[in-house]
Amino acid sequence: MLTIGAFAKACRLSPKALRLYDELDLLRPARVDPDTGYRYYAVGQLEQARLVAWLRRLGMPLAEIRDVCRLYDRDSSAAAREIRAYWARVEAETAVQRDLAAFLLDHLTADSPESRKDTAMLELRYSAHSDTGRVRPANQDTAYAGTRLLAVADGFGPAGAPASSAAVEALRFLDTDEVPAGGVLNLLEDAVRGAAQAVRDVADGADDIGTTLTALLWTGSRLALVHIGDSRAYLLRNGELFLITHDHTVVQSMIDEGRLTPEEAVSHPQRAFLLKALTGDGTPTIPDLRLHDAHPGDRYLLCSDGLSGVVPEERIRELLAPPAAPDESVQALVGAANEAGGPDNVSCVVADVVRRGERADDKG
Repeated sequence: MLTIGAFAKACRLSPKALRLYDELDLLRPARVDPDTGYRYYAVGQLEQARLVAWLRRLGMPLAEIRDVCRLYDRDSSAAAREIRAYWARVEAETAVQRDLAAFLLDHLTADSPESRKDTAMLELRYSAHSDTGRVRPANQDTAYAGTRLLAVADGFGPAGAPASSAAVEALRFLDTDEVPAGGVLNLLEDAVRGAAQAVRDVADGADDIGTTLTALLWTGSRLALVHIGDSRAYLLRNGELFLITHDHTVVQSMIDEGRLTPEEAVSHPQRAFLLKALTGDGTPTIPDLRLHDAHPGDRYLLCSDGLSGVVPEERIRELLAPPAAPDESVQALVGAANEAGGPDNVSCVVADVVRRGERADDKG
């Protein structure tokens, strides 16, 4: 038996922490002296104490540590899965915080003279196309590209095509109005509420009708992103392709929790099940919203899962890479999806951030 001081030194937990964990039924001492109340620990408890110490260093809450320790006593693999799921949640939350920090930095530096000088002469060159594919009898996708607005919507259900069209149409007023950079996210969020109502009107109470919606709104210096569902937005910058949306699907949530690998997700029977969409049943949906600082030479891709579900990201990167113009890249991407079997409708919008007057022949 080890005294609480010796045990604390061996497992790198303070005596104060050990007393707390005893009170919380997280790490009970092996014996408590009935006269003095002094705690004694068995050498065999060191491994569990070290596990607690490591999990605390990860920042895991005590309640979750208790669950992991109970699993560890029975099945170390199950304990490992719980730790993996916890860390996946931490990474997801960190990504959200990173995006918020980036937004704040952009917001606070947007009005600087240097920023105005760098972005005053930027504009978009764009192209959009939607294709039925080789299997589906009709096209339920909608793709749109304009001077300020880029959007892709993937409808589902008996009235999927009208639903996707209504969602995009509800945003089209943004393409003609002057967009203030400061309140663009609020403006976009309000527009999505209008899109949700438009989908409900189309669905007329049916709960099996709806659409995804992924859109970018150009402010003249930045792109504001709104995202609901599993259509995607990518950024090609300096030759590197970045996925800038997060799929709102059952399988993606399982990947985030560590219960599924990306490789397993490809063939999972629930890979098409959405956790978020604009639906006809009136269920409130909170979209992902964020701002992206624009750099000359950036290329953005919006696409339905008819592309991302069948064409590997490396191939997408190759087909997006300049010097191909946006309209050429759109046609190449749609063609690649159809060459891969075209199992779904496929829609693509490609837009370049360019200096005003540059490559005017690229506009599709």
